[in-house]
Amino acid sequence: QLHRLPADIALDDLLRLVAKLNKDESVHGILVQMPLPAQLDVARVVQAISPVKDVDVFHPENVGRLVLGRPRFLPCTPHGVQQILLRNGIEIAGRHVVVVGRSDIVGKPLANMLVQRGPGADATVTVCHSRTRDLAAVTRLADILVVAIGRPKFVTADMVKPGAVVIDVGINRTESGLVGDVDFEAVREVASAITPVPGGVGPLTVAMLLRNTLAAAEALEH
Repeated sequence: QLHRLPADIALDDLLRLVAKLNKDESVHGILVQMPLPAQLDVARVVQAISPVKDVDVFHPENVGRLVLGRPRFLPCTPHGVQQILLRNGIEIAGRHVVVVGRSDIVGKPLANMLVQRGPGADATVTVCHSRTRDLAAVTRLADILVVAIGRPKFVTADMVKPGAVVIDVGINRTESGLVGDVDFEAVREVASAITPVPGGVGPLTVAMLLRNTLAAAEALEH
């Protein structure tokens, strides 16, 4: 089901729709497209979604389960990043992962996932952000550098340790087309592996969303 709503929709009307979808047994996952118009309280909308249908993994209950290492679902973009590393045989355990960006969608959940115990994790994780001092000195320590800050070509070759693995989560629309948060052409000469933009993390985000939706459907059927 696709519900296209007017930009001036009232919060109560949106919450009523979410409540209706929560009760609809034919709906297994609910995704509210962000960002929302200014008059809507994002926190209230996210919290209104049933945790068992929260395939975006934004509900506080699901975030808490993730932090505790008992996730119902894994957040889509961070899970996509993890799968890129796993499926390309890139060792994570014991490696120093530097995440540039502390968003609730990518940076914080990815750091929580990679610091857990078990396969695809056991990393030493550093999270950087706009207040980090001497950012380049920190990013040069990374065995695996994940960049998700929304600034085109922000990470340059001199910010990357030779041989590091670079995952570019950014997608920025510029006059020259879509570019990531990493200066791809320059950094590819330094990195041992790097994801392109577009065509890197993006398709994996969609695949993980579908995986969550399937898992939600299977759980609700039982």
